Amino acid sequence: MKKFVNDVDSLLLESLQGLAAAHPDLLQLHLDPTCVTRKKRATNKVALISGGGAGHEPLHCGLIGRGMLDAACPGQVFTSPTPDQMLAAAEAVDAGQGVLFIVKNYAGDVMNFQMATEMMDRPCATVLVNDDVAVERSTHTTGRRGVAGTLIVEKIVGAAAEAGASLDQCKTLGDRVNSRTASMGVAFTSCTVPAAGRPTFDIGEREMEFGVGIHGEPGRRRDTVRPAQQLVDELMAAILGDLKPARGSEVLLHVNGFGGTPLIELYLLFHCANQLLEREGLKLARSLVGNYTTALEMAGASLTVSMMDEELKSLWDAPVHTAALHW
Repeated sequence: MKKFVNDVDSLLLESLQGLAAAHPDLLQLHLDPTCVTRKKRATNKVALISGGGAGHEPLHCGLIGRGMLDAACPGQVFTSPTPDQMLAAAEAVDAGQGVLFIVKNYAGDVMNFQMATEMMDRPCATVLVNDDVAVERSTHTTGRRGVAGTLIVEKIVGAAAEAGASLDQCKTLGDRVNSRTASMGVAFTSCTVPAAGRPTFDIGEREMEFGVGIHGEPGRRRDTVRPAQQLVDELMAAILGDLKPARGSEVLLHVNGFGGTPLIELYLLFHCANQLLEREGLKLARSLVGNYTTALEMAGASLTVSMMDEELKSLWDAPVHTAALHW
């Protein structure tokens, strides 16, 4: 294993200390229990909290700031955070309008966030993100997995919360965005969890995992590597088959890297997917390309399509200032 590590057990803490030190105007790191919050506590708004295992950076801690999250709870690599982290985050950022948890659909995350809501003595609600169309059940989930569409939900709901939407309105909006969003990915390599010291799965030089999860979970099938356009065609067929957008619909297209794929390839994937959208009579309304929901150093990418309308476009365009997104 070749990684920049001093000690496996302190990797997460040292990384979070570096993140907070690199963005002192945006972030504050809290310890025992661990959570990261906005540097300046927001007032009179719904507090948005997300979290999950580390290894998916910049999701979630890199998405804390004006127009997105108020706090995030990081667990160890690919390991759910604990309910006490979520309760501490809620205590730190609750601004009197309730707390909305945005949770990816993984068994550990769902269980621990649910426990936190049951222990809370303040108004709260949960949006469960399950945008992955690859499989209905995997080693980490019952039902569809939550993947790169989580960022779409966090950005749009974050803008609404910043503008003064109520807890019920934010919950309804998050569920609506999730229902209009679908993703699917493919990986050429596995990733190595530092504590394990070896790749999560073995894969041949000319093989790929089609429909892979962001923890290295198996996808739909193991296949041979094919040209990018063929891969995009199959990914988009599954995504659009799930969403069933009418011709003329406006969509957001997000090409997400898993951590080990260069931008030259991600933009090539975007080109291929955008051409397909045009052939299907769909209008590209908004776009996002880059490494946002990663799987450590995995080589691969996912495509996400989210159906837009005037309200959602306006919320997507609203100002945001986080470590990973800023406009």
